[in-house]
Amino acid sequence: MTDAPGTPDATVADAVPGNWVDHLAPAATRPYLRLSRADRPVGTWLLWIPCLWAVTLAAAASPEGATMADLWLIVSSGIGAFLMRGAGCSWNDITDRDFDAAVARTRSRPLPSGQVSVRQAVVWMVLQAVIAAGILFSYNWAAVALGIGSLALVAVYPFAKRFTWWPQVFLGLAFNWGALLLWAAREGSLGWPAVALYLAGIAWTLFYDTIYAHQDKDDDALIGVKSTARLFGTATRGWLRGFMVVTVILMAIAVIVALLPGGNVLKLVLGISGVWGLGWHMAWQLRQLDIEDPALCLRLFRSNRDAGLIPALFLAIAALL
Repeated sequence: MTDAPGTPDATVADAVPGNWVDHLAPAATRPYLRLSRADRPVGTWLLWIPCLWAVTLAAAASPEGATMADLWLIVSSGIGAFLMRGAGCSWNDITDRDFDAAVARTRSRPLPSGQVSVRQAVVWMVLQAVIAAGILFSYNWAAVALGIGSLALVAVYPFAKRFTWWPQVFLGLAFNWGALLLWAAREGSLGWPAVALYLAGIAWTLFYDTIYAHQDKDDDALIGVKSTARLFGTATRGWLRGFMVVTVILMAIAVIVALLPGGNVLKLVLGISGVWGLGWHMAWQLRQLDIEDPALCLRLFRSNRDAGLIPALFLAIAALL
């Protein structure tokens, strides 16, 4: 039994069952943690994973391999992903509070349900962003500049579904920025492998977020919100297959461009194996997909955490050789 909306114990409809926020967090903090999606952690993983790709690929490509500095980049980018995802979700919910109140899956979120006020949400958003900025300024100036540049994408994304059928592109541009930022944080500048990783991540985001958007396509049609799920309709499977192919090709290019000059065949084989693993997982999702089953769409969307970690794991092994 759930509590009445507006109380600290009013759970969110699409939260992970048994999540730590609903059961372990102090009651006063729960609305704010829900605003940050701490009860739905997959988004933090999806923001962090491109950072992991960049650090592990750059480390695998360098003559010295992985270093203690890489450990700091991995840990700090994970904390930063949690904070910036929280700030971004807070901003998204502030701008979308009227839309969220009209959609069955989202009307239990903290703002439309009355658990927090708009002013409280703004303060919470700024607090998270300020702490994340402290982490960003521990990096080099190339990374700092890229981090500041990403704020425009974060600001625009919530409005994209109001003016384009491709809001998932804007999500991909924002969510995969870490591939560029963490490459620059490690290497001091951008490189072509980072650009290829970034583009691969955008294609991957189009894949998983189109699946996610099929949960809400009926409500979205009623309130006039656009998405690739509505745009593709019954042709979704073909589009997703295309995004899968583009993801695999671009990530393979990133791995080859980064690792081939070093001449280490084992590292290259490990890198390509990780790419193949990601492609296999995406193909498995396609075989399971039923766009008319919202619960299945949510489960497949969440499974992309594991899909994205496959190449990161293989590249981490290559970096440790």
